[in-house]
Amino acid sequence: MYCERCGIVFDENRCPVCGNQNVRPPKPGDLCFLTEQKAVWAGMLEDVLKQNDIPYLTKNVLGAGLALKIGPMLERVRFYIPYLHLQNAKAIADELFSAPQEGEENEDQVD
Repeated sequence: MYCERCGIVFDENRCPVCGNQNVRPPKPGDLCFLTEQKAVWAGMLEDVLKQNDIPYLTKNVLGAGLALKIGPMLERVRFYIPYLHLQNAKAIADELFSAPQEGEENEDQVD
């Protein structure tokens, strides 16, 4: 099901975020929430989505004025993907932002 208010896809008959009961099956062009990331990571996700020809829309959480005032490093960016491409985009985001699995090396780890 799809909630037009929240832009999320879910399995229940009520939106788990806002409680909206006026939900419907998603259409291919519906913009669906993918993820919210810090501005630093948002640029990387944008590049990978472009490389994979996945259309997207971004929305800054704080807005340009507030981000300039408190610092762009605190800005967060929400990504919305057409439902038709959501599954591929989820796989990409999961791969980019998942924690390293046990046994995998972590380059940021300090010994």
